[in-house]
Amino acid sequence: MAFLMLGGLVALLAGAYGLLRTRRITEAGQVTEALVKPPPPGSERPLFQFETPDGRVVEIVSPVPRSRRLPLAAGGRVRLAYDAADPRETVLLGGERTGLDRGFAVAGAALVALGIVLAAVVL
Repeated sequence: MAFLMLGGLVALLAGAYGLLRTRRITEAGQVTEALVKPPPPGSERPLFQFETPDGRVVEIVSPVPRSRRLPLAAGGRVRLAYDAADPRETVLLGGERTGLDRGFAVAGAALVALGIVLAAVVL
């Protein structure tokens, strides 16, 4: 039961952190356009390259994989939001994966609740 509740708590916290991070960056972050570059060898996710207002050029691995909805073709441009304090923290606008984070939070909450019910039944 304790492992069930602990695992659920970890999943709940991971999902909540992901949702909060995405919301914080999309609401308060800097919005820019990035160039899509080919993926590095051994990776499926392309690189994004953009320039910050102070002239720094930042290159990051895409926070989301390619999909039919988001093909992320090399040479294309995408809009993303980034944390001004740490430009490596980005959210691809239109490609947010909040469903995955919500799934973790809901599954974690369900496991914690199940652990509590099982503990109540046993005691």
